[in-house]
Amino acid sequence: MATAGPAHAEKGFGSTDGETQEADSGKDGTVSVTVGGVVFDRSKNGSGNSAGALTSATSWTPPPCWYAPKYTPEQLQKEMEPIWDAGSTGYEWDAKQRDRYVNGHPYKDFNKDKAGKGYFWDSFVDEDFPPGWDSCDEQPFWVDQGDPPPADIENAVTPEILAELAYAEIRVPSTEVTLAPAAETKVNLPTWAWLDAADFKPVSVTASVPVIGISATATAEPVALRIQPGTQDAVTYPASGVCEINDGRIGEPYARGKANRTPPCGVRYLRSSGDGTYPLQATVTWKIEWTGTGGAGGDLPDGTFGATQDVVVQEIQAVNR
Repeated sequence: MATAGPAHAEKGFGSTDGETQEADSGKDGTVSVTVGGVVFDRSKNGSGNSAGALTSATSWTPPPCWYAPKYTPEQLQKEMEPIWDAGSTGYEWDAKQRDRYVNGHPYKDFNKDKAGKGYFWDSFVDEDFPPGWDSCDEQPFWVDQGDPPPADIENAVTPEILAELAYAEIRVPSTEVTLAPAAETKVNLPTWAWLDAADFKPVSVTASVPVIGISATATAEPVALRIQPGTQDAVTYPASGVCEINDGRIGEPYARGKANRTPPCGVRYLRSSGDGTYPLQATVTWKIEWTGTGGAGGDLPDGTFGATQDVVVQEIQAVNR
């Protein structure tokens, strides 16, 4: 804080000394965790060891740092005065800080006359330190309760920023597809591919800042599966390799009597994999929508999540009599 640099994401607004709030597990399984002044409700998120984070289908990325309420007047005073007294940051810097927060340029006596009517906001950083993590270099600034943050402060939490932070917390199930034939397939034999509809339902994460009463929910809904056979010696069904979701299912399970049909989603290999395998990649595209406080809402870039599985392809053996 001495240099007004970004704070780590694990330091959140909460107790009287600005420490992180603990995770609160409710009887219904809801888990809310404070990270960088933001509370995440992940109770409707994807779960399990195979669940993973989405990758944006565009160059868009969630905010690497953001601003959120962190200090009451008393908390900021308790944070800053020991630093000044230690003199470790130099007289000139300390004098400028005292002038800013004590002498009225622009805050007098840490804005104690406004206690209970607002908060000092400060920067927080994604704990993975992605590119741009150090771009939030504004000094702590005051925002009156009920007022929006200054328009010139980039990434100060609003419902839309919260939706973007919630996007980064979304986890979706594995995309390993079910294949028929399962153990191995044959050259020129259509292989059916599908995903369990029960696993591919919408998931969501809600991000909120309770002390200022704003929130946003980002919801991911599966819309398509892309099949990449792992070799150019293959034909996909449909030809684009993109299987659209239909009636809550991606693809169609194989059943007896369908051997002569073309699968709505699948692949036909034209050459044996020999002693090896082909790395079939299945990638699900998830559409992301968000809603927030005050009726705000919209779309965020689609996200993708994929997995690779090995496929054995053998020649059909002829029997000589």
